Amino acid sequence: MRTVIQRVKYAKVSVDGKILGEINKGLLVLLGITHEDSIKEVKWLVNKTKNLRIFEDEEEKMNLSLEDVKGKALIISQFTLYGNSIKGNRPSFIDAAKPDLAKDLYLKFIEELKSFDIETQEGEFGADMKVELLNDGPVTIIIDTKDANIK
Repeated sequence: MRTVIQRVKYAKVSVDGKILGEINKGLLVLLGITHEDSIKEVKWLVNKTKNLRIFEDEEEKMNLSLEDVKGKALIISQFTLYGNSIKGNRPSFIDAAKPDLAKDLYLKFIEELKSFDIETQEGEFGADMKVELLNDGPVTIIIDTKDANIK
């Protein structure tokens, strides 16, 4: 799994002009899934996401997590995070998971995050979405589970 996590003042996602999810202070999580991913990666990445200390404390140090600040999360599926453009100019998405697996793990990620009482909104899997955000900082973190030693 690969994520781009952005600390936001607000974020919202819409499809065909209808807002599907909207948050205030929290994290916008763009989530890419590859065919090698499983529930192990979901659990590891949810834990990492909710505990990532990228919110400022009273001394303006990044010491607080999403849970600490009672922030919200907006989760967006994004297979293009597995785009590879090393050869040619048109990206290949062969490393992205097939839709059935990707949707299942995307929904499990959302369910797992909600299980920690984190208010979570979501986009529509596979839809042409419009995402609007105000990045706070800006703070943007990229996490790829292939770099972790997940057992």
